[in-house]
Amino acid sequence: MLNTRTRTSRSALAVGAAAVTAALTLVPAATAQAAPAAAPAAVAAASAPGGNAAILGIDYATWQRDVAAVVDVARPYIEQRLNNAPAGEKPAIVLDIDNSSLETDFHYFWTFPTPAIAKVRALVQYAHARGVAVFFVTARPGIIHSLTMHNLKAVGYPVTGLYVRDLPDLFQEVSTYKTAKRAEIEGRGYTIIANIGNKESDLVGGHAERTFKLPDYDGKLS
Repeated sequence: MLNTRTRTSRSALAVGAAAVTAALTLVPAATAQAAPAAAPAAVAAASAPGGNAAILGIDYATWQRDVAAVVDVARPYIEQRLNNAPAGEKPAIVLDIDNSSLETDFHYFWTFPTPAIAKVRALVQYAHARGVAVFFVTARPGIIHSLTMHNLKAVGYPVTGLYVRDLPDLFQEVSTYKTAKRAEIEGRGYTIIANIGNKESDLVGGHAERTFKLPDYDGKLS
């Protein structure tokens, strides 16, 4: 299993390379206008699942079903929790990003923006429409904060706040860093009603009423 620094470096390299590729593809865009019939095939190829998960033998359809099973438990809980929210409460949800909000390991590194996990996005959009703040706490390094924010918004996530690891955070355990950020969110007056991630390090440490673990298949997914 890859250690935290290796996974973080891979995410930084992947997103950085994706941004460069996205910029380069602006040039041939004019050619695509002259041959519109080729455009759908190009889009389909770019969005086809692949990447690290395919190398590891993780089936995309199975993963989607396993994610849906978790979301199908989280949705009624959030609905009921909001129906019984005390007056004046500031509810929030906290999410990990890689393979918890975005399909990171299921697409090649040059795919940008990385697609959203549709079931998770729908849950987040529902909660946000009912007044829930949405925070993302990721182990990604601060150098790719703007790219990460752009990706999340481009694929339809509402973002109240995004926490990435600054230099001092890189010397902490991921679980310690994420717990501290949730405590910081609570310090701003929010009640974290749900914390969603695919790693134990996303979820341990408290500072959330409920946790929901998405599949990582014994650490294979970052």
